[in-house]
Amino acid sequence: MFSLKKTLPTLAAAALLSASPISAALAQETPGEGVTVNMAQATWDTGWFHAQIYKQLLEELGYTVAGPTTLDNPPFYQAVAQRDVDFWVNGWFPLHNTYQPTFEGQAEIIGAVAEGGALEGYLIDRASAEEFGITSLEDFKRDEVKAAFDRNGDGLADLVACPPGWGCEVNIEHHMDAYDLRDHVNAIKASYSASMADAVAAYQAGESILFYTWTPNWTVNELVPGEDVVWIEVPEVNLPADMADLADAAILPGVEGCVADPCTLGFPANDIVPVANSEFLADNPAAARLLEVASIPLAAIFSQNAAMNDGAGSTADIERQAAEWIAQNRDTVDGWLEEARSAAL
Repeated sequence: MFSLKKTLPTLAAAALLSASPISAALAQETPGEGVTVNMAQATWDTGWFHAQIYKQLLEELGYTVAGPTTLDNPPFYQAVAQRDVDFWVNGWFPLHNTYQPTFEGQAEIIGAVAEGGALEGYLIDRASAEEFGITSLEDFKRDEVKAAFDRNGDGLADLVACPPGWGCEVNIEHHMDAYDLRDHVNAIKASYSASMADAVAAYQAGESILFYTWTPNWTVNELVPGEDVVWIEVPEVNLPADMADLADAAILPGVEGCVADPCTLGFPANDIVPVANSEFLADNPAAARLLEVASIPLAAIFSQNAAMNDGAGSTADIERQAAEWIAQNRDTVDGWLEEARSAAL
C-alpha cells in the first residue's frame, strides 16, 4: 500500500540533496541577492571615484545598489541615522565630528577608505609667498598683502573657501573669528570647483591666489605644492570645540611644499571612512565586512581626480575608471570579496 507518511519526507530529502549544493553555492557567491542598498555620495566630486568602486563591489556580491544619491553633509547624516539611506564612503573624520550627535547610536563609522592621508589647509602661489614674505594667515592683515590678493576690489584678500553645508566651511568660519580675519579676508563660498577653476586661471595670468584645499584633490595636481604653490600656516592651532582635543594632530611633519616643518596647518589629518546605518550592517554581514576590509590608495584617488579635472569626469567616465581600477587590482579585490562572502555564512 502507498504510504504518504514515508513518501513525503523521502521526496523532501531528495529535493534538498539535489538542490542544496547549487543554491548554497549561489547564495555564497552572491549573498546580497534580493537586497537593495540605498547609497549616498558627497557633493564634492573628488569623492565620487571611490564611491563608485564600493558600489561596483557590492554589486559583485549580488546587491542591487540604488544611487548613489548626492547629498550635503547635514542631510546625509540625518538620513543615515533614519535609514533613509544605508551608507556612504565619504565620511571625513575628525572634520565631520560636528555631525556625530546627529547619527550616534543609529549609524557608525566602519573601516576606512584611506587613513590619515587626507590633509587640509591654506595655500598661496609661491611667487607671492616669496615677494611678500608670507608664511601665515596673520600676514593677510598687512595692507600690501590684502591689496595683492584683492581680486574684486573690496579691499579684502579673496580666499577660495567652502560652500555652506561642507564640514570645512564650519572650520574656516571658526578660523575667521579665531584669527580676527573678518576685516581682512573675504571667504568665497560659491561652487568650489568653479571658484578653484577661476583661481587657477588667475594664477596662470600671473595673479596672486589664496585658497583652501584638501587632499586627495585635483587642485594639488594642477597647482603642485612646493612648485606652483605653498602651504601656509595658521598663527596657532585653534579648533572648534568638538575637535579641540586634536590640536597636536593639526601640526604635521613632512608636509611637502609647506613653508615650515613641522607645518601648523590648523586642521588635523583626516581619515576618509564609510559611515553606515547600524541596522543595515547587522542585516547585511557581507556588506559590513566589505566596508571593514576594503580601502583605496590615495595615489589612485589622486590619479583619477587629475583625469577628471582634465575632462574625464562624466558619470560614464567615473564608472569606467572604477571598473578599470577593480580589474587592475583583481587579486586584492577578490580577497575582500571572499572575506565578505565568508561573513555571510
